[in-house]
Amino acid sequence: MKGRIHSFDTFGTVDGPGIRFVLFMQGCALQCQYCHNPDSWNAQGGKVVEIEEIMKEIEPYLPYYRRSGGGLTVTGGEPTLQAPFVARLFAECHSRWGLHTALDTSGFCEPEHAETLLGQTDLALLDIKQTDSRKHQALTGQPNERILRFARHLGRIGKPMWLRHVLVPGVTDAYSDLHAWGAFAESLGCVDKIELLPYHRMGLYKWRQLGWPYPLENVTPPTEQEMERARTIVELGREAQRKVAAGLAGEG
Repeated sequence: MKGRIHSFDTFGTVDGPGIRFVLFMQGCALQCQYCHNPDSWNAQGGKVVEIEEIMKEIEPYLPYYRRSGGGLTVTGGEPTLQAPFVARLFAECHSRWGLHTALDTSGFCEPEHAETLLGQTDLALLDIKQTDSRKHQALTGQPNERILRFARHLGRIGKPMWLRHVLVPGVTDAYSDLHAWGAFAESLGCVDKIELLPYHRMGLYKWRQLGWPYPLENVTPPTEQEMERARTIVELGREAQRKVAAGLAGEG
C-alpha cells in the first residue's frame, strides 16, 4: 500500500508520550492562518512511499521509543485523508513491535471514514482550533461542525485523547471562546490531557518561500501572562461543565 508523505522526524518529544517517530502526511483540507507546514496542503505534493519503507525508517530507533514509553505519531497535513494507509501502518507497528500509536488530527473527518484507523489508534491528539464555527471558518477556511462531531465520536467510543488549542492573541483568545472550549473539552469525558500551545512564527519562512502573504504578519506570540489567563479561563469552562453534568445527574 502506498501513501504520500511530507517528511518525518525520528526524535519527536512533543507529539505524544515518550520519544516518538513522527510522520508528516501530505494533504490537508484546512488552511490555517498560522500553519507552519503550508507546503503540506497540496494532496498531490510530497513523496509517495510504501508501508515497508516507513517501517525500515522506524526500526533502527525502536530501543529509544520502547525505553521512553514512546512510539509512532502520524500527523500532517491531515492523516485521516489517507486513513487506509495510516491504519495499515499502525497495524504493522502493533503486530511486529507492539509499538504505541498516536493520531495527530484536526478531526476534519467523518467518523465512519476513520473507523478502521481509530481501531488501530492508541491515542488521539485532537487540535480544536475554535468552537465557534464562524470564527473557525475565518481562521481555517472551513466550518467546524465536522470536527466537533468527530470529537464527540471519540468521546462516545472512549478513545484516549489529548486535546490541543493554539492560543493566537486577538484571534483565539477571547474569553467566551476559551470558556466554551473548556466546557466542550470537559463534555467529551475521556480527555487525558489538555495542551494550550502558544502561537509561534516558525513557519513564516515557508510562506515566504511559497510567495504567499502571511495572514498573521502583525501578530506576536502570547506572553506567559496571556497563556496563564487562557489556562484559567479554560479551567473555568471545564468547571462550569462539571456543574452542569452534576446537575443533570441529580435530576436523573
